[in-house]
Amino acid sequence: MKITVTDSASKWFEDEMGLSEGNGVRFYGKVYGKTPVHDGFSLALTRDDNPRDIYAETVKDGVTYYVGEGDEWFFKGYDLIVNYDPAISEDLTFGYRENGELDKN
Repeated sequence: MKITVTDSASKWFEDEMGLSEGNGVRFYGKVYGKTPVHDGFSLALTRDDNPRDIYAETVKDGVTYYVGEGDEWFFKGYDLIVNYDPAISEDLTFGYRENGELDKN
């Protein structure tokens, strides 16, 4: 799994969540909602400056964005693209791209 955070999304995290170098954001699946790849579940995020049990991560502008091993089920087989375009939405947008990752169990 690859996590991509666009420049505009990184700026959104800086402005809206006050994040800076050394901070972290954890993405996870939660009950209720809908995504293009899951019905009945949605994507959530929280500030977490102490990443552990990492399934996937990327660092952008000094901030660590990651998914923990416990949420592998939600992201398995997909890359996550985090973007912000105020012309489209006032909120972040999340895209999913199949990555061909197979179940290794």
